[in-house]
Amino acid sequence: MSVDDLTGGCYCGAIRYRITARPVFKAQCHCRACQHFSGGGPNYFMLIPPDGFAYIQGRPSRYARPDLPSPRTREFCATCGTHLTTIRPHAPEIVVKVGTLDDPAVYGGPKAAIYTEDMQPFHLIPEGLPAFEKLPK
Repeated sequence: MSVDDLTGGCYCGAIRYRITARPVFKAQCHCRACQHFSGGGPNYFMLIPPDGFAYIQGRPSRYARPDLPSPRTREFCATCGTHLTTIRPHAPEIVVKVGTLDDPAVYGGPKAAIYTEDMQPFHLIPEGLPAFEKLPK
């Protein structure tokens, strides 16, 4: 994956970002939270070091579930609702949603399927892709 001027943003264009670092992990997540945010399918994402991700136009709204002791923070566009990133409370990398890249093809595909314990019968995992019931070690 090339990282030269990798950009993306929300559906309406109000929020834009730039990635200047290589992903440390690329996967598809089948957890129930990701199913909610994706509309039912797995969520394709990549983990980007925090110093390799920056918003260059607009600022996202944020949501963290108040009923959880250590919730993830979801960043999204308040205008069009596009879910852009997830911030995990005990991990520095930014979880970037692949569908928000200007050219999602640069993703190249996941390296693992995670949280398969929650996957639905209609979810597909590419043949040969390592799959994990939770997070890999």
